[in-house]
Amino acid sequence: MVAGLAMTAVAGWGLLATVLYVMQRSILFVPDVARPDPAESRAPTMQRVQAETGDGLRLEGWWQPPAPGRPTVAYFHGNGGNVGGRDEKARRFIERGYGLLLAGYRGYGGNPGSPSELGLIEDGRAWMDRLEQFGVPAQGVLLYGESLGSGVATALALERSVAGLVLEAPYTSIVDIAAARYWFVPVRLLLLDRFDTRSRLPGVGMPVLIVHGTDDRVIPASHGEALFAVAPEPKRLVQIEGGGHTDLFEHGALDAVDRFVREVLGPGPWSAARL
Repeated sequence: MVAGLAMTAVAGWGLLATVLYVMQRSILFVPDVARPDPAESRAPTMQRVQAETGDGLRLEGWWQPPAPGRPTVAYFHGNGGNVGGRDEKARRFIERGYGLLLAGYRGYGGNPGSPSELGLIEDGRAWMDRLEQFGVPAQGVLLYGESLGSGVATALALERSVAGLVLEAPYTSIVDIAAARYWFVPVRLLLLDRFDTRSRLPGVGMPVLIVHGTDDRVIPASHGEALFAVAPEPKRLVQIEGGGHTDLFEHGALDAVDRFVREVLGPGPWSAARL
């Protein structure tokens, strides 16, 4: 009887591990597939723009040129929703004169394709090329990664020479997050999309700002601290007291970005871009 129970438990564990393996991308990527409209958002001055990826996908995102003398933020959002769900953040960036590209991912917001780590990085490359076509110089760009997007932004920072890298609520790797959450399966052997920010970050050649909430229950603040330890100089770590995972702009995150631009980046070759 004991042997039978043990075999049942092992079979159950195996089934659970198999389901998690098969469903892992559905767990990691949670897109809103509806096509958002900037005209109906809190950032109605933004325009829909498109970029074509190296593997032939035509993606849609939102774009706002910078005010004279201000940098442009290339914004890579987290694992849920779509660019329209960042409209309140977009409004605040625009009010302060930042140019803003809300980069649409494959499989999100009505875009074709299915998300993966390699796919989202390829999408990022296409959007960075699009910024060049808008007339924004590379040294006028801040790569900005929110949550899952911090892994995308860091990967791009290894390839592109831009003004700076901002990571909001970042993780050391998706492997570390998943291994803590699903400790009962061999996550490190099974995960397809690893987003290993900790191994990539030391190689970036630009100033780095990390912003993390002390009350983040999704990605603990210890991840931001671990990334700060390996980031190259110059670097800043801003731990926002009482901040959670999705409310950092309510606790002064944009002020931290402003200080980073002013005190670390200083005067730069910011450009008024064109469409």
